[in-house]
Amino acid sequence: MAIKMEQKTWKYAVSAIQELNPYLPGKPIEEVERELGLEQGTTLKLASNENPLGASPKAIAAVHDSLNDYYLDSSNTSRTMRALELYPDGSGHSLKKKLAKKLSSDNNKISPDQITLGNGSNDVLDLIARSFLTIRRDAVFSEYAFAVYPIITKAVSAGMDIAEANPEDHRMPYGHDLNAMLHQIRGNTYIVFIANPNNPTGTWLNKNELDNFMQQVPSHVIVVVDEAYCEYVDRGVYPNTVDWLSKYPNLIVTRTFSKIYGLAGLRIGYSVSSPEIADLLNRVRQPFNVNSLALLAAEAALDDDEHVARSKRSNLEGLEQWMSACKKRQIDYIPSVANFLTIKVGEHAALIYEALLREGVIVRPIANYNLPQHLRITIGTEEQNNRCIAALDKVMNL
Repeated sequence: MAIKMEQKTWKYAVSAIQELNPYLPGKPIEEVERELGLEQGTTLKLASNENPLGASPKAIAAVHDSLNDYYLDSSNTSRTMRALELYPDGSGHSLKKKLAKKLSSDNNKISPDQITLGNGSNDVLDLIARSFLTIRRDAVFSEYAFAVYPIITKAVSAGMDIAEANPEDHRMPYGHDLNAMLHQIRGNTYIVFIANPNNPTGTWLNKNELDNFMQQVPSHVIVVVDEAYCEYVDRGVYPNTVDWLSKYPNLIVTRTFSKIYGLAGLRIGYSVSSPEIADLLNRVRQPFNVNSLALLAAEAALDDDEHVARSKRSNLEGLEQWMSACKKRQIDYIPSVANFLTIKVGEHAALIYEALLREGVIVRPIANYNLPQHLRITIGTEEQNNRCIAALDKVMNL
């Protein structure tokens, strides 16, 4: 009877939702240990591009101190945003003010009213889709783009025009082909999503490529440049697109505190745009979509330049370690400037992934991105990388 009810209910859902493939997160450590009977606390997770050095120490201290000040100090009678029984500052005023100052440059002054905060940058991406897409409007993105783009596009019953990616022998294999994306833009196109660097490939676009693309996009089309991994990039030709906002009013830049700042568990991200676009996004944004502790941690993390520099340095060294290991083993990989490397292990990628799980190492299979022969591996510490490489050698018999 229950099955019949489920089937009956299913048909009443919006058809686009019925066809939606949900986001597949990296397998949790606890689940792997429980399912495979592994010793608790021994599993290594390199599947979700989290910072192996952990959260910003300043963010951790700020959260710890604020809760202690309020709940353990009996003389503290003020009821601040740190009190868990109170709603957070719905506008995120203090964080937006600090972000605006951090993002401003000599060429481009950012104001707090250009910033929209989200429960992770995915939340902001969803706000953008709900603000600009309908059943009669389409979004354009690349063939191997971030999985959230088709999800948020389908969720509002909008159409998807998917541009063919660069070929495997390109200098940026599987990366964005901007000319192909331009050709997909039509009269009913209202959003173009571009991840730079791209997930899951790690490929990137340089300043001239992206600027030339922006010049050719019709003014009614919103271009979303998703820069979740931008702080890891160490290339002089990588663009600071926040500086372009005054030149391109149809540009939205999204970023996150989940990656280099290590605050993935608190879920906080943001976008920077024109004040007009930010006003639209804030109209559909859920009240109190960012919690008090996330606001506090993010604000403190912005001051932690040492943690950011250390994380970036560790990642660059880890990328070199992995690329060297791949070359030595003749394993193909996609060039990356992010905090992960996507490697090609062949037709048995799914079996290799499962075998790595049994070794207590979690990586990311990406068949759902139409890359069934590849695995995406988060860059860890030197020790973590060595453990993953050794496990890979074992399961591939290298």
